[in-house]
Amino acid sequence: MSGSKADGAPKPVAVVAGGSRGLGLLIAERLIERDHRVVVLARDAAELDRAVARLGPEASAQVADVTDREGLRRAVDRIEAELGPIEVSIHVAGIIQVGPAADATLEHFDAAIGTMLNGPINLAWAVLPGMRERRRGRVGTVASVGGVVAPPHLLPYATAKFGAVGFSDGLAGELAGTGVTATTIVPGLMRTGSHVQARFFGDAPREYAWFATAASLPLLSMDAARAATRIVDGVLAGRPWVSLTPLTWLATRLRGLAPATTTRLMKLVSLLLPGATGNSEAVPGERARADLASPLVDTLTAAGDAASEANNER
Repeated sequence: MSGSKADGAPKPVAVVAGGSRGLGLLIAERLIERDHRVVVLARDAAELDRAVARLGPEASAQVADVTDREGLRRAVDRIEAELGPIEVSIHVAGIIQVGPAADATLEHFDAAIGTMLNGPINLAWAVLPGMRERRRGRVGTVASVGGVVAPPHLLPYATAKFGAVGFSDGLAGELAGTGVTATTIVPGLMRTGSHVQARFFGDAPREYAWFATAASLPLLSMDAARAATRIVDGVLAGRPWVSLTPLTWLATRLRGLAPATTTRLMKLVSLLLPGATGNSEAVPGERARADLASPLVDTLTAAGDAASEANNER
């Protein structure tokens, strides 16, 4: 019976913020495979409809914006009233804005921080009262290696992700003895197809060229389905930290052991990237790709493009 385990007991309820596409959609699939009833949250109703159609009868959706505290709290209240207590909450929602800091605006920072730092806080504070009362629950925050080492041309993103790492890691300590756990998830580049949803400013076509290629090549990026499995395993096990790739593991340790050296390396990488142009308009990946019109880049991003089709990114 839908919503129940084989023994007749109700399935635990899991919420995935940003679960309508990309990594969030894959995490929702893995939670269903692990015998959960999953509710996906996102702002786009059409995306949510496509996601639920793919996920099947153990999934449902709520239109919700993680930057809207009261709206998110109301969504959590509705879920618990209709399906039961939320046992697992994973925040995946994110935005990617790629371009030189000289062309970034304060609005770019506001958008990144609102979604990727305030979002995890808002979701956690909506689900934690019930989890604490029941003395059980799992909270996961998908951060990034960009929250440990600040990559060039992703400054608003890195600012938000550094904050998310600090929040999630600190929350894990604060929850000691409550029966509730917090897991900080630190992926590197993954082939989710997110380059088509990313926004590019400055010399947008050239910014798209390097980012989309890096996010698509198998040697530089991780298979997103494998990443989703490891994330769900880590969150359900209550692990405090999930580092997904050897490169992420290495970057984290290099930053800890030699922070000045790490920053110098990022400076060198920055010198290889396009310079500022005075253009702060952030355009979607599809437009940047069309303006670039590079058959070579299209070839190099083939795996990422396939992932975007498979993961509801388009």
